[in-house]
Amino acid sequence: MGDVVEYETHGAIAVIALNNPPVNALGVAVRQGIHDAILRATSDPTVKAVVLTGRGRCFCGGADIREFGKPRQGPSLSDVINMIEACEIPVVAAIHGTAVGGGCELPLGCHYRVGDSSAKFGLPEIKLGLLPGAGGTQRLPRLIGVAPALDIMLSGEYVGAMRAREMGFLDQVTEGDLVRGALEYTNELIAEDKGPRRTRDMKLDDSGAEKVLAAARAKAARRSRGLVAPQRCIEAIEHALKIPVEEGMQLERKYFDELVQSDQSKAQRHLFFAERLAHKIPDVPADTPVREIRTAAVIGCGTMGRGIAMSLAYGNVPVTVLDMNAEALEKGLAGINRTYAGSVSRGSLSESEMEERRGLISGTTEYSDIAKADIVIEAVFEEMDLKKKIFATIGEVCKPGAILATNTSSLDVNEIAAATDRPDDVIGTHFFSPANVMKLMENVRGEKTAPDVIATVMKLSKDINKVGVMVGVCDGFVGNRMLYAYKSQAEFLLEEGALPHQVDKVIYDFGFPMGPFAMGDLAGLDVGYLVRQHRRKTKPSNDRESIVADRIVEMDRHGQKNGKGWYLYEEGSRKPIPDPEIEQLILQVSEQLGIVRREIGDQEILERCMYPLINEGAKILAEGIALRPSDIDLVWIFGYGFPVGKGGPMFHADHVGTDKVYDTMKVLYDKHGEMLRPAPLLEELAKSGRSFADLQS
Repeated sequence: MGDVVEYETHGAIAVIALNNPPVNALGVAVRQGIHDAILRATSDPTVKAVVLTGRGRCFCGGADIREFGKPRQGPSLSDVINMIEACEIPVVAAIHGTAVGGGCELPLGCHYRVGDSSAKFGLPEIKLGLLPGAGGTQRLPRLIGVAPALDIMLSGEYVGAMRAREMGFLDQVTEGDLVRGALEYTNELIAEDKGPRRTRDMKLDDSGAEKVLAAARAKAARRSRGLVAPQRCIEAIEHALKIPVEEGMQLERKYFDELVQSDQSKAQRHLFFAERLAHKIPDVPADTPVREIRTAAVIGCGTMGRGIAMSLAYGNVPVTVLDMNAEALEKGLAGINRTYAGSVSRGSLSESEMEERRGLISGTTEYSDIAKADIVIEAVFEEMDLKKKIFATIGEVCKPGAILATNTSSLDVNEIAAATDRPDDVIGTHFFSPANVMKLMENVRGEKTAPDVIATVMKLSKDINKVGVMVGVCDGFVGNRMLYAYKSQAEFLLEEGALPHQVDKVIYDFGFPMGPFAMGDLAGLDVGYLVRQHRRKTKPSNDRESIVADRIVEMDRHGQKNGKGWYLYEEGSRKPIPDPEIEQLILQVSEQLGIVRREIGDQEILERCMYPLINEGAKILAEGIALRPSDIDLVWIFGYGFPVGKGGPMFHADHVGTDKVYDTMKVLYDKHGEMLRPAPLLEELAKSGRSFADLQS
């Protein structure tokens, strides 16, 4: 049996404890250990019940996903759970910390479940492009009902102990020592002669289920467009309503096996490991001390400042928002209140949570009020002189050891840091709009940023529920530098023969939430215009640049904010409507540039937008701006809406083949010139038969 599963008896109760640090993952040795321990308990006539628990920090973190796609070794998790459920003596799960994935399906096979206040459970397989594969889709609806089971499985989020008790997942929430409480509970079951209570035998309430399933399908189609796993999960739960449990489990396993071999699941599993790898920074050891973040300040109460403040409040960090304009400050704080109120009305935030978070946010117009903050995040407009002036001030005002962060999306962090006499305290924290919603934090280290500042900001990212990625300094960093390559090609395609709605449709069909022109209208074309004006001060004058975008802004078309940009927008609607005036402008520009327009197919549009994006990523890797290909994938998945099921641009390049990407870039280079020259790293990978995955570290 081995040490990964422990066995001991307490009177008439056998205690089986998982002991496989760090999260008691259900690898083959653990599964075999549970199997053998259950057999030992049920073979002992003196044992009247079993308590199944976990040692260490949690009950069980689920399957060992490194086994996915490899030949199976028995016993399977399904076999183990079915064995537990079939026991003729009661089996009680005692849960602390997390019980997720297979670690949640395991107690579903037990007859009773108790937990302490730290217990939380969930079935997050959907985030790996999978569904529960050991009976979860059949047992959970029987235990807590179809609607809550769908919510848990399709969101992949965790449920805490008290909510689990209300749902009926937990039979009891214990205080104090969990195992002692579980033993007391189990002794009561023995005294009352309560035998096994099998989840599979529970009657499934099907009242209103069809309507619930239809709503879940519609929601999944909107939020998980193109992903197969959510639809398969809904189908599996529907089977639980209509066919015997054994047949339902067979179909669930069939779906699981199909999904685990799918490109989508491989992409999502890549992202799962990428998030963990992003926190490994070679010159910042894992044991680097971090600075304590007890209070924070944000400078600027515009859209970004408000969102950053709300993100910090989510992480339970008190934050003071400074804006020198009292009217702007008042307007910004009112905007925070409206956003919270909207969340409450939609049911995504409770009244008490709103009050708690709102209570953590205060405003000021005085720098002296942020002097004691542990981190100050500047979030004003992208204007270098303004940012340098602010950093000169906070460098003097803020206490020693305070982290001074800039939310710049493209400006030189080293130049900003040089405005202070403490550049080692300065770092970039590039949030994405809306900052309270978007998951990415592109953290930018300067030449002199201290290791403990890097470690602290990466930890802060996690604490406020963001995906933190550390990058280096260059124009646009990782995300926006690649975005320039992508958007510029989209605009050149307009000059050569395409139209905005054609390009946007191709990109949407690829899996992005919207194409580059609809995205520009959403972000505000005037913002991009000002950024371009700044970049032209340092860009080579012979770089090709489309003039269409500038012309549109100069026509006073700013996008959705004033109802006209690349598209027209009816009042109160975000639906883009192609505008003949813009089409005429594009034709005029083509004629002015002497370009003979031609028919451009969808495949050319896709390759012309995506492959230069990948090519720029290869340059970024070679320059050391990104540490690894998967970091680039995270930036584009969580910051720019790259389709999750394709794993990010560098993962997608490997799927297509680096040789195919290189060959296409070479053709584009021969046709369009220097701007599309294949990156040396891409050429090297293609010619050596390697992939970007070979560069992972």
